[in-house]
Amino acid sequence: MDMDVRFEAESALLVIDMLNDFIEDGGSLVVPGARRIVPRLARILAGAREQGIPVIYITDSHREDDHEFRYWPAHAVSDTWGGEVIDALKPAPGEYIIPKRRYSAFFGTDLDTYLREMEVRRIYLTGVLTNICVYATALDAAMRNYGVSVFRDAVASLSEETDRFIFQQLEDVVHAELL
Repeated sequence: MDMDVRFEAESALLVIDMLNDFIEDGGSLVVPGARRIVPRLARILAGAREQGIPVIYITDSHREDDHEFRYWPAHAVSDTWGGEVIDALKPAPGEYIIPKRRYSAFFGTDLDTYLREMEVRRIYLTGVLTNICVYATALDAAMRNYGVSVFRDAVASLSEETDRFIFQQLEDVVHAELL
């Protein structure tokens, strides 16, 4: 086990949008540098599983005519290859998969209900994009009184400069713990 992966009790690991369209060659909206986080994220997943921490996959899941496509190329369309979790990080049996249509994993989903039923007090965030879906989820989690931790080396955006700015925002605004 990766000894630096220690989760608090009453916590859950969220894996945000690690989907073919964002990570794999041929994806419609590939995030540069996202592949670099896959090995680290795999170790974090292994640590969560070993420690019995709930793992929740948050997956962009759009309709073909989604309004978001006014701003972004079509991506993560429901029931397509692009909307599937990458093979290297596939969910294990019994792990939660929560589809979302907007940036925050809380908006219009059952995430908060699942977390409260499991008596989760802290969420650990990983995935893409640091400045969009990870940040929006962190903000909404803080507004719901969850503690927020973010693995710096298991998130990615379009640039290191963007990540640096968002890490500062996560500390200053969300009071997130950066790992």
